Amino acid sequence: MAPRRSPGLVVTFAGSGDAFGSGGRLQSCIHVHGPPPLDPVLVDCGATSLSALKRLGLEPSEVAAVFVSHLHGDHFGGLPFLILDGQFAHRTKPLTIAGPPGLAARLHDAMECLFPGSSTVGRPFDVDVIELQPGSTNSVAGITVAVWEVDHQSGAPPLALRLTISDKTIAHTGDTAWTEALIAVAADADLLIAEAYYREKRVPFHLRYADLVAHRDELTCARIIVTHMSDDVLGHPDAISLEMAHDGLAVEV
Repeated sequence: MAPRRSPGLVVTFAGSGDAFGSGGRLQSCIHVHGPPPLDPVLVDCGATSLSALKRLGLEPSEVAAVFVSHLHGDHFGGLPFLILDGQFAHRTKPLTIAGPPGLAARLHDAMECLFPGSSTVGRPFDVDVIELQPGSTNSVAGITVAVWEVDHQSGAPPLALRLTISDKTIAHTGDTAWTEALIAVAADADLLIAEAYYREKRVPFHLRYADLVAHRDELTCARIIVTHMSDDVLGHPDAISLEMAHDGLAVEV
């Protein structure tokens, strides 16, 4: 008898933009809704994420966990707003935030910078911060997450993420220059979400569309969707053969 497959995961690109709003897009925020009884999780939570979720009718208080690739504002800067929204919406469900070493201190500092006193105020729900060590595999909110250190300066080890949810695997490059680690991240994944910041131009610590094309045979994932695109990519869609994310794109995996 063939193994029973889970219902498909729904991956929604609530925000698919870069740090600078290229194309009018919101910053990185990927909503992943697995089969019951799993609650939704986010992959990255840029500064505009709360608006992105509410625009699409995705309830922030239902998010069980946030997986953060690295500690730049367009990838983690929405966390203070997500936490405070839960507080004022009378959230009771715990929230887990998992990301690179240094996440706890950086989140504390961000909350105190934006809303002084907010890091220590009492709330009706717990916020649990888990720092993921590069090379480790962890279980967070019922999801297996494996992480690799990649090549992107952010004041803390940047991570590529590989989430296994039931029998499906979603991989995410985060922001990074090409590194051989991405071959392991993408290996046999159902979906690789990959940065494609520029088409050909080399920008330090960022992945190009040309890198993905050059290494496509080594990336043994079934599907690639590119995100975090600058105007250089967005302005030339006919030159891009891989699937391109946009704000609001929802795909079943």
